Amino acid sequence: MMLRRYIGTAFLVLAANCNNSVAEDWWQFRGPGSNGVVRDLKLPEVWGEDSSVKWKVAIPGEGWSAPIVIGKKVIVTTAVSSGQKSKNSEHKWQVICLDADTGKVLWTKDALQGKPRLGTHRDNTYASETPATDGTRVVAYFGMMGIFCYDLNGTELWQKDIGSFPMKNEWGTSSSPIIHNGLVFVQADNEQKSFIIALDLITGKEVWRQEREEVSNWGSPIIWKNSLRSELVTAGKTIRSYNPSDGTLLWQATSSVGGYSSSPSGNADLLVVGHQGRDGAGMMVVKAGAMGDISMKPGETSNSNILWSTTKFAPQRSSPLLVEDQIFLLGGRSGMLVCVDAKTGTVLYQDRLPDAGAFWASPWLYNGMVYCPDENGNTFVLKPGPKLELVRVNKLPEENARYWATSAASQGTLFIRSSNTVYAISAK
Repeated sequence: MMLRRYIGTAFLVLAANCNNSVAEDWWQFRGPGSNGVVRDLKLPEVWGEDSSVKWKVAIPGEGWSAPIVIGKKVIVTTAVSSGQKSKNSEHKWQVICLDADTGKVLWTKDALQGKPRLGTHRDNTYASETPATDGTRVVAYFGMMGIFCYDLNGTELWQKDIGSFPMKNEWGTSSSPIIHNGLVFVQADNEQKSFIIALDLITGKEVWRQEREEVSNWGSPIIWKNSLRSELVTAGKTIRSYNPSDGTLLWQATSSVGGYSSSPSGNADLLVVGHQGRDGAGMMVVKAGAMGDISMKPGETSNSNILWSTTKFAPQRSSPLLVEDQIFLLGGRSGMLVCVDAKTGTVLYQDRLPDAGAFWASPWLYNGMVYCPDENGNTFVLKPGPKLELVRVNKLPEENARYWATSAASQGTLFIRSSNTVYAISAK
């Protein structure tokens, strides 16, 4: 069975490289590295309502899921309600494929229809999880409603019900799936029975599962490809790293907080993980190569595996952006930006960006500049350095819309999703 799965996985990777997927594709939440780093060299740097908008398309229903891009196809998910957004209303959970060049709807698939199993917060949606792809298949996860896999023509290949478990205060779900080496990973932290699961991408069958001593978390797992190995990292009251192939625990570290809304972010040497919410703040930077329990002892703020930690600041709803020796943190409803020295934890500056709305979507790095999108359609472009240097503000206002979804970038086009619309922004 393992040999058959290995051969199938190798075939899928080969097919993805040869046919559908290109190096610039945006496979999942925050891109190929799950870290917001854009490798594309042809993106527009300036845009506005009347400039560089290649197309815009209205999307029915609600969804904070980010777009993903495979070749010339853009995939988004949404939940369309027959009435008000509540667990008593009928919903259709949809996967929509758009043409990347024109915005034309190529296909729409109803994954399922019915009443939600759980309630959700008024600021959340029933389609907040970003889909994922390997270049040949698309996996859409709708929280406690199930996992659905399609080919690029919209044919359903399999679906998986992993159960329904209560979330804290009925705030809903938002943790996105990821795909690595033929496996689909889903972090299902809740108030009753938390676990992380790996499914075979080809069949949808369970390959491994690890139970987790966690309550509700909303951040997504990542594959941290560092200089030593690839790790499956999850955030929560305990930060954990697993071997992606079999679920073996590589290392863990106790966090000072739980209830994570942001996702970890890493580069070749460092992993940034943290959360700030009602229960305070907690953040740490972990060095590559850790093994075992690396938790800090009482009174410690660092050890041989944790470069530094703090309870003074942390990521809020947006995930952290690691840019060489700097970490950028966007401050939720406050419009604040905190820039931190990645090696020491020293705050370089902390400022409110002028006229900024709340930050929900995660920032990204492109061509040496940091892009910080607020909920009003403003993207603040910053130059990294020891002090705040605002280069410009790109504005994309839309009446009665909020920009809470994280953007995607592929082949010279930036895809920005508001609560009503998907925009394609292109220098062409």
